[in-house]
Amino acid sequence: MSLPLDLMMFGALIAVILSGYPVAFGIAGVATAFAIIGSMTGQFNISLMGALGQRFFGVMTNPVLTAIPLFVLMGVVLERSRIAEELLETMARAFGKMRGGLGVSVMVVGALLAASTGIVGATVVAMGMIALPAMLRNGYSPTLAAGMVATSGTLGQIIPPSTLLIILADVMSSAFQQAQYQQGAFSIQTVSVGQTFAAAMMPGLMLVGLYILYILIRAWLRPEDAPAMIEQVEKPSARAIISAVMPPVLLIVAVLGAILGGIASPNEAAGVGAVGAILLAGGRFGLPRWLMVSGGLSLLALVVLAGAFPVRIQRSDAGPMTFAIASIYAALGLYGMIAVLIACWRLMRANVLASTLNSTLVITSMIFATILMASYFSLVFVGLGGEHRVAEILKSLPGGPTGALIFAMAFIFILGFFLDFVEIAVILLPLLVPPLIVMGHDPIWLAVLIAVNLQTSFLTPPFGFSLFYLRGAAPPEITTGMIYRGVVPFICLQILGMFLIGVFPDVATWLPRLAF
Repeated sequence: MSLPLDLMMFGALIAVILSGYPVAFGIAGVATAFAIIGSMTGQFNISLMGALGQRFFGVMTNPVLTAIPLFVLMGVVLERSRIAEELLETMARAFGKMRGGLGVSVMVVGALLAASTGIVGATVVAMGMIALPAMLRNGYSPTLAAGMVATSGTLGQIIPPSTLLIILADVMSSAFQQAQYQQGAFSIQTVSVGQTFAAAMMPGLMLVGLYILYILIRAWLRPEDAPAMIEQVEKPSARAIISAVMPPVLLIVAVLGAILGGIASPNEAAGVGAVGAILLAGGRFGLPRWLMVSGGLSLLALVVLAGAFPVRIQRSDAGPMTFAIASIYAALGLYGMIAVLIACWRLMRANVLASTLNSTLVITSMIFATILMASYFSLVFVGLGGEHRVAEILKSLPGGPTGALIFAMAFIFILGFFLDFVEIAVILLPLLVPPLIVMGHDPIWLAVLIAVNLQTSFLTPPFGFSLFYLRGAAPPEITTGMIYRGVVPFICLQILGMFLIGVFPDVATWLPRLAF
């Protein structure tokens, strides 16, 4: 009887990751070792390794994944420009006079930062350094305060645009196509980033609503846990609130509106977001407001006009009107570029640009290294027959499609205690998702369920990244035990959110049907 190398390979992967060895190298080492063992025992055809270069090239040129660096740049620029801090301070003063108001402001700001930055670490650290001390000074329960801050940061993974949703869209599209091939379909459909973003919007807002409702109920039942602000602070004026909220909201509308409205692809919308973030950040470091606004409007006008009235000056029938329109487009682009270059110069003078680009490069490299090595792992795992074993396990479970879905969600949830969301998304999901789609589950609805599930991996100890970020930014009086206890109610709320999405699928599928 031959050894089940596919199962042993998966177990070895988990052991190597838990050992603390760099993830990308660990994945590559496990894949190489089991490819050699499988070839020696006759269970793996080593000629499959010839497809590795093509798989790597496909990942690096994937038009969906190439949007990730620009979205990361957008988030890092907004985080380094202190726009998040101003937003949090303003909203805290606006909501602080009501019982539980500081907690509500943390969740509202977390949602806004999620849609504009999408970087969990940046949001948690900013909240931990600004909001957490303020809540403690005003008598909030330390466990509740820590739980709110840690949870607010994870909203960046479910509220678009987010790196998780981009990766999920690519994985789900490939799995959906694979499932259609297995079903013998000739007209292949795909899952786009726009559909995934649209599907995640309502569930993300629903989670924010659940969190706020829990905070208000707890503040009503136990006033000592979340009292009104006792500090004497001046309530911000309407102009101050608009000034703090409007920049990130306009950026969110520009990015998501371009994608959902069909005006731009995810890559182009990511470019819009990155340029908009640079202009906003430049305004924080001396760029004249009139130049920031006019430069942004000129680029926005260029995008809209060029999409509505495209010109082709190289055509033989191009007349004076065509050249006149092209000249206007060139002028708009040149003016916008000048504004962006001046903003970059301001950021460079403030020593922000270099650190921003360095952080973007590091984060992007980590993500793509993991995705590339996961593609390598998947090639060997499938070659060892792991794909068929996973499908057989899911089909043999009691309860049919529903039982298989519950098992898959529980398995992902448990792995979230130990593995990063990228590892789960690019290693496990390509194996789990195709059989679930063949069983009849809607791929877009399934993507949202999985996204909410993976969001909990940031909160579940012992390896929840949000917990680590908060531990580093929290005051000394906040212990690790307090942070762990504080996130438990919010993990339960996310499980409730998954249940509601499962029972009421229209929460996830209504907006994609409307927009696409």
